[in-house]
Amino acid sequence: MKLGTKLIHAGVEPDPSTGAIMTPIFQTSTYVQKAPGDHKGYEYARTQNPTRDALQNALAAIENGTHGICFGSGLAATDAVIKLLEPGDEVIASSDLYGGTYRIFTKVFARYGIKFHFADLQDANNLRRHVNDRTKMIWVETPTNPLLNIIDIAACAAVARERNILLAVDNTFASPYLQNPLDLGADIVVHSATKYLGGHSDVVHGAVIVKNDALAQQLAFIQNSCGAVPGPQDCFLVLRGLKTLHVRMQRHCENGEAVAHFLRQHPKVGKVFWCGFEDHPNHAVAKKQMRGFGGMISFTLKDDSMDAALKVLSGTKLFSLAESLGGVESLIGHPASMTHASIPREERMKNGLVDSLIRLSVGIEDAEDLINDLKEAIG
Repeated sequence: MKLGTKLIHAGVEPDPSTGAIMTPIFQTSTYVQKAPGDHKGYEYARTQNPTRDALQNALAAIENGTHGICFGSGLAATDAVIKLLEPGDEVIASSDLYGGTYRIFTKVFARYGIKFHFADLQDANNLRRHVNDRTKMIWVETPTNPLLNIIDIAACAAVARERNILLAVDNTFASPYLQNPLDLGADIVVHSATKYLGGHSDVVHGAVIVKNDALAQQLAFIQNSCGAVPGPQDCFLVLRGLKTLHVRMQRHCENGEAVAHFLRQHPKVGKVFWCGFEDHPNHAVAKKQMRGFGGMISFTLKDDSMDAALKVLSGTKLFSLAESLGGVESLIGHPASMTHASIPREERMKNGLVDSLIRLSVGIEDAEDLINDLKEAIG
């Protein structure tokens, strides 16, 4: 089955009681049993919910996994994955990553004896310099947030297999439409479904997808035991979003390409970060493991001052200044003070995340209107 068809049909069946084509929102906290233990597969809604089950099955199908496990946010999904580890275990993570991920690693889990090493993984051979006998997980974002670095998933998977280490890939920026990490050797895929999967800026949600039964059982145990589950309304909204993911991502990619080339040609723009450029350091890897280059772009101005950046950030009309990404509407943001403010400035600067960096989530509006909006804001 082709991906576009999967997105619409996978995991979803007409409701047997009514024939409703859309999965119902099972807004219930518990289920009636005929006798203790004699039930219809559902006991308590933290553990199971039919709306959530439909979404989990759909997510597993579109990521070419066997099990989907849903959570109340992307960070709740990340939290569950790190709970697979034990005190004394170590994690190697890509140095350019979402600020919330850095925060939960360094401010929460580090307190419980898990050690995190942050490394430039654009060359997967760097992993070998950091791996030791205590390394139990490699954590990768690709493309990275916000510098759009590309990491070779298959190369990382080869190192992980050699040392019997789990490889987790945050696939939020790419979405399953552009990239399927499990097919490239990853063990775990993580999504902030708030972003491209939901696609309409109206839900907060997270997901983990695996194709290993033992991992799935562990994650389902954590999901039920710790209780960071999404409500059925949220699951319904993400299910709805999945049905248009392919057509939305096509437009995100088209618009992203148009905006990236406009920015690169603008006399006041400094560096443009977008993995679709042929001179991007890992463009060949992106071309190999992705089906397109997405709608996420970051850039600096030649006047590399905060005043110049703030003028652009407050000067757009179609690009709304806001956190998040992946919705149908275009967003503009300032990583240093918004999405990545929890990373110490010296760490941000070391990785190339300068104070004046601007990040765009290019939506699905008319590309000409978006370009004109940026043209007026940049001046």
